[in-house]
Amino acid sequence: MAFSDQFLEDLRARIGLADVISRRVKLTRKGREHMGLCPFHKEKTPSFTVNEEKGFYHCFGCSAHGSVFDFVMETEGLNFPEAVEKLAGEAGMEVPQDTPENRERQEQRQTLFDVTEKAAQFFERTLHMPDGRQALDYLKGRGLTDETIKHFRLGFAPDGRNAMKAALAKDGIDEGRMIATGLIIKPDDGQEAGTGEARTGRPRRDSYDRFRGRVMFPITDARDRVIAFGGRILGEGEPKYLNSPETPLFHKGHVLYGLKAASGPARKAGTIIVTEGYTDVIALHQAGFENAVAPLGTALTEDQIRLLWKIVPEPVLCFDGDGAGQKAAGRAAERALPLLQSGYGLRFALLPDGEDPDSMIRSGGAAVMKAIIDGALPLSEVLWRMETGGRLPKTPEERAGLQKRLKDYARQISDQTLRAHFSSQFNDRIWSNTGKKRQGQGRYGGDKDWTPSMHLEPGNGPQANIAANESAQRVLLAIIINHPEIFDGVEETLGKFSFGEERLDQLRQELISVLLKDADMESDGVRDVLRQRGFAESLDVLFRDPLISSNRHINKDAVPENYRLLWNENVDLLKHLENAPEIEKARESGGNRIAQDDWEQTKALLEETMPGERE
Repeated sequence: MAFSDQFLEDLRARIGLADVISRRVKLTRKGREHMGLCPFHKEKTPSFTVNEEKGFYHCFGCSAHGSVFDFVMETEGLNFPEAVEKLAGEAGMEVPQDTPENRERQEQRQTLFDVTEKAAQFFERTLHMPDGRQALDYLKGRGLTDETIKHFRLGFAPDGRNAMKAALAKDGIDEGRMIATGLIIKPDDGQEAGTGEARTGRPRRDSYDRFRGRVMFPITDARDRVIAFGGRILGEGEPKYLNSPETPLFHKGHVLYGLKAASGPARKAGTIIVTEGYTDVIALHQAGFENAVAPLGTALTEDQIRLLWKIVPEPVLCFDGDGAGQKAAGRAAERALPLLQSGYGLRFALLPDGEDPDSMIRSGGAAVMKAIIDGALPLSEVLWRMETGGRLPKTPEERAGLQKRLKDYARQISDQTLRAHFSSQFNDRIWSNTGKKRQGQGRYGGDKDWTPSMHLEPGNGPQANIAANESAQRVLLAIIINHPEIFDGVEETLGKFSFGEERLDQLRQELISVLLKDADMESDGVRDVLRQRGFAESLDVLFRDPLISSNRHINKDAVPENYRLLWNENVDLLKHLENAPEIEKARESGGNRIAQDDWEQTKALLEETMPGERE
């Protein structure tokens, strides 16, 4: 059975090479690749690599090499058609039948790439001709350089009814292929079959160019072939943006603008930025954010989310700060819930009201945009804010209603472990502060705005004391790492404590060593040195902890009075708990609530619960 190139491309895009191989091989991410023990020969040291970006596996020990189809064939004893059918079934794709009609359709599709490429070249040429002067001035007025214009192959569709059609006809491209690619429109007059007359008796109307008087943005596929176009009108008129229709080459729900160019930089950076439109992608790219993409005039689809996850586990959605942008973020959050898996998630960069990435870069520069991206919120936080607006309901009845709505979100997650963590986190945030008020502290609640507690207090019983003790230790470490300038004043205090959890205590000791050598070191420098000394995973676990990542009094932008107050409160808490029997027992046994051999499990759970590093 023969399969079309397009079908195989779509199938590769739908399934993940590492996901398929990890069913049989335990893989560990190493930079831009995964590594594991080769399934094709016995070995003790991993030499089997999986390159998701290039779409192949390779073993440096036995030279086994191939695609996802080869892997299934070799490990399951299937032939090529059987492997394709198996993977297609798992991806929920229907295998096209090998019929003369399908073969003809595939051959026609291959010729359509010539049409779209010729059109792209025509638009590019026109931009630099007298007819394109206004469009070129518009692009330059938005700050785009000649290099950027060339990189994205921007062009101009002249404001004539048949300008492009005539140009392509000179290159031997017939009307039928131009219609098939959506470049020209054929009026439907209810024409009688076999005649040149419409039923009304009026002469048959000619076809005409779809794009007229518009700046043109070529849209490419994963192989960088032009498959469609977007056009922005110059001056007044509707629609402001116009995309190609669905064609044999173009299915907009399966494509992301700029994906081919962004994939490599995204894997290198460890993240990919999803914006709303072409100009945002281009502005971000020119400002140094080459890992930006955009959906094509629709809300982010399930297929597009899967495409993003094939590149990085935690894409950052950066939508406009207006109401429409926030609604788009909300729809993406809800759409992602049924798809969530352990280790995969979404983060959301919140722009100021009325701003978009393009305007932010022009007004504040790349540094401001980077701060917004770095401060992206995890999916669970976005859902929380959508339902609470930053305020906790005042009455138990209202809180129960909030709990039900949040529980409904969590129920949509198919991954049981992840679902449990979402539910637990939501419940803790809803009810934890009511307990404090009942105990008489009353710091939050009533008619005041609700915010997450910045103070850790011991609860009731040995396990609660152990949990509070460990949490206070993590808060102290996070404050010092984010604000090393306070080290001189707290050095003695930090040195006196001995943390029961071995990895935390090792991190504490190394942190003291680093800052004793250079007390003037800034936060990023401290992190770099700690990572170089082998504490990368410890830092990841620490700053993925919801207690740390959601607390604005800990992050690097916090004001001194807040993080100093938080430091003092948690030092007092540790002193209060220091002589508790359960703490003493845990210290003697060499571990608090989380022992050394549970560290990896804790790391995995934190990554599931709070995707993305918040600092």
